[in-house]
Amino acid sequence: MTAPRSAASPIVFVGFDDVQALDVTGPWEVFNTAGLIVGRAPELRLLTPGGREVRANSGLRMAADGDIAGYDGDVGTLVVPGGLGVRDAIRDPGLVAAVGALAGRARRVAGVCTGAFLLAEAGLLDGRRATTHWASCDRLAERYPEVAVESDPIFVRDGDVFTSAGVTAGMDLALALAEEDHGPGPALQAARMLVVYARRPGGQAQFSVQLSHQMAEREPIRELQGWIADNLESDLSVGELAGRVHLSERQFARVFRREVGTSPADYVERLRVERARSILETDRAPLDAVAARCGFAGAEVMRRAFRRRLGTSPREYRDRFRPPLAA
Repeated sequence: MTAPRSAASPIVFVGFDDVQALDVTGPWEVFNTAGLIVGRAPELRLLTPGGREVRANSGLRMAADGDIAGYDGDVGTLVVPGGLGVRDAIRDPGLVAAVGALAGRARRVAGVCTGAFLLAEAGLLDGRRATTHWASCDRLAERYPEVAVESDPIFVRDGDVFTSAGVTAGMDLALALAEEDHGPGPALQAARMLVVYARRPGGQAQFSVQLSHQMAEREPIRELQGWIADNLESDLSVGELAGRVHLSERQFARVFRREVGTSPADYVERLRVERARSILETDRAPLDAVAARCGFAGAEVMRRAFRRRLGTSPREYRDRFRPPLAA
């Protein structure tokens, strides 16, 4: 990519048939809202093959602002969305070449969801860290082994190339880029206007613990999973949990592992770490208080859990992931 241009340079979106509409409209609204807040409405362009109208995989029609291959204007940010149409897009050599050419003139490049495949096909992710929709991470890593695929984060930055997880994570990425352009205040206001989380740090997991683990088939265990999440500060020992579902400790441990895919102790600790992460990202409460709110026996117990799960300490995590928008 060339030397940085002004943040006021056009924000160019790539369009193709069967694109995921929200991959385009979500970031588009974030960029537009943040720009209006600072009194500088951004120039947003949708470029498509041949400059023709494209239809999203939901059926939404999108009018183009120009031909992607013939565009010779400035590019501040290039946004490459995903969707079912990516499968055909990466087999279109003209489109792949056009994306590569625009990226070469852009100040920064952002891939949303499976748009990472189009970036990778253009060689823009070679030797870089990247992410994509959780369901496509393995496929991205297999097809493009030169890309260091990270399946957990909401978005990843490697130099001036950004990639995000699926669909709505593109808005998290766009808020981060808006903050980079305009500062935390306007980005926060944009998030408030759009009624979205302001903003999830890129290092957050794509899924909560409850989503990443299977829900039990047996109703008592399934109900217990919900109760655990609502009562993390309680005694959640195996004995206490087994008593709630009227099983012996040994029987409960066996049934829980079969139904949920992990041990009760592991599941509880993961939930407590997740709750602590959320608090640390938004709250300056003392670590002892955070530990108590999450059910840890103390700050040292929480620290050891963080080391096991995240490879960092609660203090280091807070310093790294508490964004300016939370101030």
